[in-house]
Amino acid sequence: MFKPHDVRPLFPALERLQHGEPVVYLDGPGGTQTPRTVSAAMARVLDRGISNLGGSFATSRDADEITGAARRAIADLINATPAEIAFGQNMTSLTFAVSRALSRTWQPGDEIVVTRLDHDANITPWVMAAEEREVTVRWLDFLPEHGHDLDYAALDGLLTDKTRLVAVTHASNAVGTVVDVPRVVEASHAVGARVFVDAVHYTPHRLVDVEAIDCDFLVASAYKFFGPHTGFLYGRHELLAELEAYKVRPAPAEPPGKWETGTQSFESLAGVSAAVEYLASLGSPSTGEASRRVAIRSGMEAIEIHERRLTDAFLSAALSIGGVTVYGPTMSGANRTPTFAVDVAGLNAAEVQRALGERGIFVWSGHYYAVEVMRRLGVLESGGLVRIGFVHYNTSEELARVVNALDELSQSGT
Repeated sequence: MFKPHDVRPLFPALERLQHGEPVVYLDGPGGTQTPRTVSAAMARVLDRGISNLGGSFATSRDADEITGAARRAIADLINATPAEIAFGQNMTSLTFAVSRALSRTWQPGDEIVVTRLDHDANITPWVMAAEEREVTVRWLDFLPEHGHDLDYAALDGLLTDKTRLVAVTHASNAVGTVVDVPRVVEASHAVGARVFVDAVHYTPHRLVDVEAIDCDFLVASAYKFFGPHTGFLYGRHELLAELEAYKVRPAPAEPPGKWETGTQSFESLAGVSAAVEYLASLGSPSTGEASRRVAIRSGMEAIEIHERRLTDAFLSAALSIGGVTVYGPTMSGANRTPTFAVDVAGLNAAEVQRALGERGIFVWSGHYYAVEVMRRLGVLESGGLVRIGFVHYNTSEELARVVNALDELSQSGT
């Protein structure tokens, strides 16, 4: 069970029954589960009523306060300032917006770097922008034979004085590999390139620190860290200010507002703040007046400790099952998230997903938008792999259920 306290009563969906057994919600289909505190915060906004920003009446002032509170919450979550945080429908929409704006500064003959380890939302927006601007796209590979790490040795050969952008994931949503982002940023900045980081998969598992990694932009989605379906964008304030955003004329001319198209979902922003507060609540109580950032750090440390135990236990058990192949870093203590791409011999990924679902275990199959990962592993055309991912509310008992189910399926498939 997760320590220092049991979080499962905070998640109403985890109490549901299916076929007489508890459902095992894993980090896969549609995201993670939402705590009661998040759904309650959203419901309060909807029950009270809300207006748009900038009015002199109560519901408009509420919208201003909710938005400001959400910016402060995300700033604390990632170690930024509120003026550097913008919200949008999701990470993909925000990435397309930045790609359009940033590519206007590129010239024919410039170059960008994308990786084969990334989710497609951090690949296609940049590739499309590069095509429109006659910019060359260079690909950074990853190494399946070396724990699915990025090929850092090849990065220096890809970077030149023509490189304008490097888009990189903080952690692979497919195979769990954690990327050495500071190393990528340092090499990229050395040639004058900007770095855009996809932290969607990293954020629920590890502490994000934009100051420490020194990136220029970072995006994530709140639904992955137990909040609503809302995305956020971090950008260095000077970059958000100088870039020309695609927006309507009456929209704010200054960041972060100029990056937020249309009316935001204020009930979702209330949920974003509540999700950050939830993460802050998970750590050990601090003596004295601790800042929310300190509390978040403690909470994320507790999450990481628990997830490392789950990771080592799953790897030890799954790797011993004949006919089951686990992709990603497989050494005990490896720097990875508890997210595993799995193949069961004799069964395609969709069949495994269906069989696990019938056992009350919710996972995903296919490419889960990590198209280049699956292509590189040679499984894209055959239906991809099964993603089994644990988060902090999962227990050792649930892990055992998953492993036992995989063992049963491996015997039926061979």
